[in-house]
Amino acid sequence: MAKVNYAFEKRQRELAKKRKQDAKDARKREAREATEPSEAQAPPDQAPEAPAPSEDTAAAPRVHRRPTP
Repeated sequence: MAKVNYAFEKRQRELAKKRKQDAKDARKREAREATEPSEAQAPPDQAPEAPAPSEDTAAAPRVHRRPTP
């Protein structure tokens, strides 16, 4: 009698699960793109602007130190 290859069966289940999740993500992405207007379609005066970083915080490296007891 042939021996059952459990690793193969498990891999096939994992691949099927991944394909199903990818298809679900693609449907969600399409729905999101259909409902949200893209930035190219939005008028330029309504585009959100990011605040300019201040010079002193942008150039300074972050230092993490332990508090003294």
